[in-house]
Amino acid sequence: MNRLNGLFYIAMRRVLINKLASVCHRIAIHTEQRVNMPQANLKLSAHDQQVLESVFNPLELSGIVPHNGAIQAEMELIDVEPESENLQASRELELLAVRLTEQGELDEALLKFAEALRLSERASVFNNRAQTLRLAKRDNDALEDLNRALTLASEQQLRTKCHAYCQRGVLHRKLENLDAARTDFEAAAQLGSKFAREQLVEINPFAALCNQMLRQAYDQLK
Repeated sequence: MNRLNGLFYIAMRRVLINKLASVCHRIAIHTEQRVNMPQANLKLSAHDQQVLESVFNPLELSGIVPHNGAIQAEMELIDVEPESENLQASRELELLAVRLTEQGELDEALLKFAEALRLSERASVFNNRAQTLRLAKRDNDALEDLNRALTLASEQQLRTKCHAYCQRGVLHRKLENLDAARTDFEAAAQLGSKFAREQLVEINPFAALCNQMLRQAYDQLK
């Protein structure tokens, strides 16, 4: 049975590669026509467009249907936090820690993040501290903070959720845990992250294959 599954996988992979090669070849032909005749338009068949869409649209590739049928732009995401006695003081310490991180004062920044968390355990503090920990090359600690941030973040803290998913996806990719990275980038892409969508394309092996074919075809036209 395992042998049959392996043969089936090889056969399906060959079919997909042949389809991509065919599409990329036609793109190369159109590109050559466009180089030789600047007024020519690049037109692909509906089938070619469908194949390329399945390769380069990560949300279609993953079968994700965005909430409400549309993806919100990342810049529109906000965090709404419940007011508390220590919230403002925690925010001020968090902002100070972020500024210290930008100045390269990582140890001092981590101390300020710790003070902010003692006042109030907030998702955004864990998310921002994870960035500082990554810069300090403490990836495991950063991963723990991102897990905590995503546990604490409510549906009213979509900006922090989006950024935490992106950061955790980057860490998983760095650790070559591509399945976990893909899951996090899909979640961030669904929230509107352009960066996450780009990452999904990069870790899609068929997109990489098609990119390679296109580069080779383009190089041959030079």
